[in-house]
Formats: sequence, structure tokens, C-alpha cells
Amino acid sequence: MTILVPILGDQLSHNLASLRAATPASAVVLMMEVAEEATYVPHHPQKIALFFSAMRHFADELREQGWTVDYVRLDDPANTGDFAGEVARAAQRHCATRIVTVAGGEWRVVDSQQTWAERTRLPLTVLDDDRFLCTIEQFAGWAKGRKRMIMEDFYRIMRRQTGLLMDGDQPVGGQWNYDQENRKSVPKGHRFTPPLRFAPDAITTEVMALVAGRFGNHFGSIDGFSWAVTREQALAALADFITHRLAGFGDYQDAMVTGEDVLNHSLLAPALNLGLLSPLEVCQAAEAAFHAGTAPLNAVEGFIRQILGWREYVRGLYWFAGPDYTARNHLAATRPLPALFWGAPTDLKCLSQAVDATRRNAMAHHIQRLMILGNFAMLTGTNPAEVHRWYLAVYADALEWVEAPNVIGMSQFADGGLMATKPYAAGGAYVNRMSDHCKSCRYDVKQRTGPTACPLNSLYWDFLARHEDLLSSNQRLWRMYDGWRRFAPDEQVRIREQAAGFLEKLT
Repeated sequence: MTILVPILGDQLSHNLASLRAATPASAVVLMMEVAEEATYVPHHPQKIALFFSAMRHFADELREQGWTVDYVRLDDPANTGDFAGEVARAAQRHCATRIVTVAGGEWRVVDSQQTWAERTRLPLTVLDDDRFLCTIEQFAGWAKGRKRMIMEDFYRIMRRQTGLLMDGDQPVGGQWNYDQENRKSVPKGHRFTPPLRFAPDAITTEVMALVAGRFGNHFGSIDGFSWAVTREQALAALADFITHRLAGFGDYQDAMVTGEDVLNHSLLAPALNLGLLSPLEVCQAAEAAFHAGTAPLNAVEGFIRQILGWREYVRGLYWFAGPDYTARNHLAATRPLPALFWGAPTDLKCLSQAVDATRRNAMAHHIQRLMILGNFAMLTGTNPAEVHRWYLAVYADALEWVEAPNVIGMSQFADGGLMATKPYAAGGAYVNRMSDHCKSCRYDVKQRTGPTACPLNSLYWDFLARHEDLLSSNQRLWRMYDGWRRFAPDEQVRIREQAAGFLEKLT
């Protein structure tokens, strides 16, 4: 009797539920590089290489532990190109008697898994993915009946459930959230410690060549690939962050600096999403640094909130909202995705910096994603489905369950406020406050109209004017609409004409 255990590219954990349900003597592990997964959106070459290299390394680790691993490479001539086809072939090859797997992390993958029993005519067991701190059922119970699902409420429940940064039933330090302390501008001349990088080994080099040959036309550069592709490397990256950047993470987590791609960010999201690290061990490492006195509370709380709060929250929301969530379009935005997202030249320094970092690294930090790229897409009325597909394609950590709520809900307000209490819209003043980009931009951030005026300013006011009927009743926007109504009618006309002129050129 042979149990077939398919393991997917984001399930690279040695304590995976399906591995616990089998033994090396009774099972064959199936791992698959399939074209469908590499091309359902045009993934960044580094993202594809990251998955394939991490998968190949994980397969070798399993073999060293005594498992039989059937590994199907992308360039295998017999490769069918999709999960269902490869599971069916492997079941026949190994005379499998049943299939045991862990539920996929996306609706699309779950749909595929539901066909495996019929394709193979074998009993199929799909186990819950228990590597998260909140189950899908637990989140659904919390969310049921709520008009708006505020992350902060969920986060406090998770703090109490895990005991992280808790003193009995109360938060350490007396506050749940230190976000107000985490919006400092970076002092001139400040130097950031670069993150630990990993030189490609023979496996990764082979994968990079494969990816360059097959997907070299995708947006993004394969050059400079240095992601952690094993658990050992991921643990080293975690230790490096805790030692060298966590202490300054809080102060500058919302800052943007020209020429600085990483600042004090961790770059651990890809390792977490692949399964090389667990969310609890990462949070506990940060908490230990606080108790050891090597990192302040505002930094540690802010970092833990991104994992224990946001990461767990968006996963729960993704499954709770249903498979049609990515089609929501509350603001009826229809503009095609501007070409600058794919690298076309733009004179807006903030945008060019964020897109270039994305192209080179398959990564941009959360403020660049939300308040530069996402903000611009929303202000210009870009179709949120196209924005979603772009984010899913270009970022190494963009699995749909984590990316879609952050884009559809948080960034584009396309879910009508299910996730965010207001649209995260901003003009040039925000960018000027949180970055040094405006100083070297050809546009004048203080001007609303005229040939050198920052386009974000007119786009911001035009966005509010376009959606006044829909958004003006939002209590968090009353100051903004009060500001708009204070403009003289002729100034309002000039602002909207300025925005219309920019949008026409953008198209």
C-alpha cells in the first residue's frame, strides 16, 4: 500500500500535516514544477526561481530523512503542466492506494485538489494547513455578522491567544499598538545595515538558468538573486534581522529613502510564505529581543503586528470573503493598468523608485506598495482586478491569500470597506513627509496646478470629487471633503482639468 503525498511549493515545512500523517516506509512524496503555476500570471523571474530552488532543496532534505521523493521538473518532456495531471501520472507510476495532501492556500489550487480523486479514482484526504496561528474556522466565527472587520480587534484577540507581548490579560507596556511612534522621517546621512544575502549554489544556479530561458520575457530581473531557499538560510536571515535591523524597524517602517530598498525591513515574508519559517517562531524571536533589551517595544510590537495581526488577518479574510473577492470593484474603476507599472518611464520619482526596486528585487516594502503604487492606481481609477494581477505577478511574497486582501481591500478600497475603514488616498504632501523623493523630483510637490505641479495633488482632489456621492458620508473623510469644498469653484475646475490632462497623457 503506497500513500501518495503531494507537497506544493508553499508547503515546504518538515512538520507539514501530510508528512505527519505518513511514514517514509509507506509513502511517496510528490513535488511538481508545473507551467500552469509559473504562468497563470507572468510571475517575476526571481519569484519563480525562489519557488523552484526552495522546492528542490526541500526535496533533497526529505530524501536525506529517508523519504522517497518523486520530483517532476518543469523541463521533463512528460510533464503535463498542471497539478491534476501530475498527481494522476504519479498515482499510476507508484500504484498508489490513496492520496494525502494539505489544503492549498488559494481558491484556484483548492479547486484543482478537488478533482484529484476523480482523476485518479483513489481515496483523497485533504488535511487542514495547521501552520497558521488562526484557523479558517476560528476567523470565520469572529467575522460572522460584522459589517466591518477591523484588524486591530482581531489582533488583540490573537495577542491574548498566543500570549505574545502580554502581561497577564493586558499588553506589555500598557498599550496594544505603538503605530504612532513608527512614522519618523529618516535623518539625513543615516546608514542602514544591509540584509544578509545568500549566493546561489549549484541548485539555484541551475534553476536560474532554467527560469531565464523559459521566462526571460517576464517583468523583472533574475540578476542579483539572493533569497533564502532553505530553512537553514531562513533561520540565518531571521537572526540577522533580529540582531541588526529590528531595533530600528519601528521608527522608520513607513519611511522611503532614495537608493535604499530595504531600510530596516526584515525580508522574511517569502520564507514565511514558503513554509521555511513558522509565524510563531518569528514572533517569539522578536519578543525575546525586547525582553533581552536589544530592541524597543515600539519596534517589536510593530513587527509582531505585521505577522500576528496582518498576516493572520488577511488569510482569514481571504477565505471568509469567498472566491469572487478579487472581482470586487466598489469604485467602478475601469482604467487599464498604466504602462509605468511594467517599467515605462515616469518622471514621478516616488513611482520610478518603487517600480525599479520591484523590477530588481521582486520586492518593495509595504508603504511603497500601499501609499505609492496602490495609491496611484486608486487615484487614477485603475481596474482593481488588473492591479491585483500585477501585484500577484511581481512580488516574491505574493501568494493570492495574502496579496488579494491587501490590494483589493486595503490598497484599492474595491471591497467597499469590508477591510479598510476608508480609502488610503494621499497627495504629494504625504510622500514629501515620509520620503526624500520629492527633493529630486522634477515636479513641485507644493503646487496643485500648472506645468510643474505634482500630479498626485490634482489626482487626489479629483479622486475625492469623482466619488463624493459614494464617500463623503465616511466619517474618516470629512476633513478631506471639507478641504475640497473650501476651494473656490474656479480653483476646483482648474484642479480637475489638471487631473484630466494627466490622465489623458497616462492613457
